[in-house]
Amino acid sequence: MNETSKNYAKIASLLTNCLNLSQSPVAISFTDAIPNGVGRHVGDVSAGCRFWQDGAMTVFATSSSDHQRCAIGVYTHHLQPTPAQQTDLMGALKIFGELSYVREEDLPLIPVLQQQSAHVIYAPLAETPLPPQIVLLFVNASQMLILSEAAQQVEHGNTAAMGRPACAVVPQVINTGRAALSLGCCGARAYLDTLTDDTAIFAIPGAKLDFYAERIEALAQANSILTRFHHIRREEIAAGKSPSIQDSLKAMGA
Repeated sequence: MNETSKNYAKIASLLTNCLNLSQSPVAISFTDAIPNGVGRHVGDVSAGCRFWQDGAMTVFATSSSDHQRCAIGVYTHHLQPTPAQQTDLMGALKIFGELSYVREEDLPLIPVLQQQSAHVIYAPLAETPLPPQIVLLFVNASQMLILSEAAQQVEHGNTAAMGRPACAVVPQVINTGRAALSLGCCGARAYLDTLTDDTAIFAIPGAKLDFYAERIEALAQANSILTRFHHIRREEIAAGKSPSIQDSLKAMGA
């Protein structure tokens, strides 16, 4: 394991422990050449977002043909579509329009990756063979609390929250260089076992991963201490006491 790999393994461990993640952070990289030792994805998938779940467990490469069942993912990831995929895309957009789900005026608002690449590499962050362009975390509201605080400090602003399509979070983050929250979409929630009703996806730009890791570590510790502080105040006030901030701080050390 080289120094770069060791660094990503360390960050993956930090994120998992500080946020109490139930699934490994997923690293995604776009490339024109598959790194040595990286195999192709095995098996057919119903949608490209399924690679996020598989990428939490093993390293693999995909190309446009692996996304053949997901014309939307091919579109948002700017992969080279086949004529059949282009036909599927037009058919899907027609149905979406009829349902008023994606209207014609909505299309320009859907992020599309600016640069076209031949392959997409998915991997557990600890095993990524390339520096990731984006890292995905599957999180609940409590974990998102810490991430939103970290994003505010790293990005100096609030995080964008996105809906359909879930795969658009990838070009959103890569194109802007800023983190984003995806609430998923009905398709992703049907295709991913890990995207349960209480789960969302937080996407971190790979170039800022070190900064996020540092802030997440500090904020997770601060939230743990402050949560205890607030519980003590709640108990004391419920008991009829009138503690000052200093009183509650002293009680923490008792």
